[in-house]
Amino acid sequence: MTSSLQVIRDALPILAEGSLITLQITLISISIAFFIGLVFGLLSVSKMAILRWIAACYVTFIRGTPLLVQIFFIYFGIPQGFDIKIPAITAAIIAVSINAGAYMAEIFRAGIQSIDAGQMEAGRSLGMTMLQTMRFIILPQALRRMLPAFVNQIIVSLKDTSLVSVIGIRDLTNTGEIIISNNFRSMEIWGAVAVFYFIIIYFITLCVRYLEKRSLPT
Repeated sequence: MTSSLQVIRDALPILAEGSLITLQITLISISIAFFIGLVFGLLSVSKMAILRWIAACYVTFIRGTPLLVQIFFIYFGIPQGFDIKIPAITAAIIAVSINAGAYMAEIFRAGIQSIDAGQMEAGRSLGMTMLQTMRFIILPQALRRMLPAFVNQIIVSLKDTSLVSVIGIRDLTNTGEIIISNNFRSMEIWGAVAVFYFIIIYFITLCVRYLEKRSLPT
């Protein structure tokens, strides 16, 4: 019988390929989600009630429905309803982006509202527009405060990408399932998959902590 060490060694190259797909989906999705969160976060603190209502509807609906259902709707529902074809990788990125964007919007809203209202008044008194004040005064301060929450959301989204395996994407989780279907060594393979996820998340955490230290005022 093949030893556990040999089973893991044989699986490493394939798991590494799956890890790259997981990282690709995560990084692209988080980048898109950041801008989605910024837009809806700004809408949520707008003085216009209709804009706040739009932001609240988006955040409430997305956070109130499971990511798995969102993946199925984008990959199966939309193509059937509009007679189009959406590649699995595209559907996965759209679903994770929209899902993470709702949480990012709340992070932006909380971060912006944590800055003293006097900062906005000070910017306006200097002749800056509301957008200029938000861009050059409010957001730089808020982003430093939001960094830990961003790290948490990146980690959550990376873990959530494991759900995209249900639509056949060869991510880390799906790759583990395929290997197990061939060698029936669940303990070794799922253990290796868990270690891969841990390494990726730990590396991302270290990188963001480094950026966080550099962003702190001296």
